[in-house]
Amino acid sequence: MQEVFNRYIGYLQAERNVSPYTLRNYTADLMDFFGFLRTRGTRSLREIDKQAVRNYLSHLKEQGLAKTSIACKLSAIRSFYRYLVREGMISTSPVATTPSPKLDKRLPSFLTIEEVNRLLEAPGLSTPQGLRDRALLELLYSSGMRVSELSRLNLEQVNLDTREIRVWGKGSRERIVLMGKPAAEALGLYLVQARPKLLHKKSSGAVFLNRYGERLPERRVQKILEVYSRKAGMPKKVHPHMLRHTFATHMLNGGADLRVVQELLGHSSLSSTQIYTHVTKSQAKKVYLSAHPMAQAKDDEHPGQA
Repeated sequence: MQEVFNRYIGYLQAERNVSPYTLRNYTADLMDFFGFLRTRGTRSLREIDKQAVRNYLSHLKEQGLAKTSIACKLSAIRSFYRYLVREGMISTSPVATTPSPKLDKRLPSFLTIEEVNRLLEAPGLSTPQGLRDRALLELLYSSGMRVSELSRLNLEQVNLDTREIRVWGKGSRERIVLMGKPAAEALGLYLVQARPKLLHKKSSGAVFLNRYGERLPERRVQKILEVYSRKAGMPKKVHPHMLRHTFATHMLNGGADLRVVQELLGHSSLSSTQIYTHVTKSQAKKVYLSAHPMAQAKDDEHPGQA
């Protein structure tokens, strides 16, 4: 199994070109699956059938794992078996007909415009790190980029004159994202005044650098947001994807076409973008209930009612 697993990981890297984050998660999920099977005496891939998969899923439920986590593990297993079928190692997949857990529909969290402004103003601009942090916060909100796309961003992908950035998202799909004037100004200031100081005469094509002159990793970006969200007095935990949610929600609230937002986010399916229409409808209902005088009227205030 180990040899086949190693070949599959090589396939994900070379042909699927998955992100390091996806590769890490798939590896961990599959190792957990194989580890469970080994404790049940399974030593060969050919011994794994539908019942073995059901036993594993039941085990996860008994452990109290969230439905989303179980769905992710099942997705990793499905991908692995699709590869085995494709390579002719097995004829059918034991998970082909296994249904995913029915997930609770949760609306994505997002920040208000006032909260965004507080967050963007949190970094001080007297240090190279502060200029860098202001630029990356502005860019995440202005463009709707994924944190992985921001971390992998190189200088040649950025055009400050046209305020456009060429990125490669999931599945190596290329797209152009846009940034507003404040984001472009913050990024330009960082590139001129701060990045050379962080670079320390090293050579790097990465846009965002840490204090050692190396590419800023995704986890560090997440930590930066945690620090500034606390500094800005946010009542909620802010993570990079929340700024992506906020970008989409504010775009739709501002009247943007759903397909335009889909293109800017890099969603392959419109259904992935449509969740934000539910967010805007929810927000509209809150505004209506708080602002419309008849929405707050008591029953006895309506004429003609017994």
